[in-house]
Amino acid sequence: MKITKLGHCCLLVEENGLRILTDPGMYTVEAQSKMNNLDLILITHEHADHLHSDSLKTLVANNPKAKIITNKGVGKILEGISLTFALLENGQEESFSDVTISGHGETHQAIYPGIPQVNNTGYFIAGKFFYPGDALTNAGKPVELLALPVCGPWLKLSEVIDYAKELRPKSAFPVHDGMLNRAGSFHDLPKKVLAENGIAFFVPELEKEFGI
Repeated sequence: MKITKLGHCCLLVEENGLRILTDPGMYTVEAQSKMNNLDLILITHEHADHLHSDSLKTLVANNPKAKIITNKGVGKILEGISLTFALLENGQEESFSDVTISGHGETHQAIYPGIPQVNNTGYFIAGKFFYPGDALTNAGKPVELLALPVCGPWLKLSEVIDYAKELRPKSAFPVHDGMLNRAGSFHDLPKKVLAENGIAFFVPELEKEFGI
């Protein structure tokens, strides 16, 4: 198996001649739009950092034989933009060119009370690689390689470490880290919630003075 990380959670996975792209989101628009000869596009959930509708349309146009695999939550959005898809959800399994893919988990990890938990399906590929999307799901089977989410408004570093210890993969690499290089995006949630409670939250510009 060969894996190329385009950024954040967008991965090109190549196994047994099958070319699979995961979560074409807003942080990797340029890189993912250049992909060709894709067979499958796996989308774990509907958040924009995992599903960027315009670039997904470009992907489909450039890869007319590619099949989108996802869950019902994402499916509703794809129906709205006239893209076809197939469902592969929690507890389901299907083989593509002798590569087995199974779905694990149903719900996005909680972000904050009052924010809806959307559908999230993690995907286990070829019996060795697990990409959980935005949830700390245990697939209940041995993992050789884990795409480990490391940063997000729904995640603590201690949880990241404990999750990896629980799954005990042979190796792991970081995903869900795109916001670390994007000024402001990681701060959107505290800015919104704190403003609702009368607290101004701001991100100072580097090397510029500020005060009260």
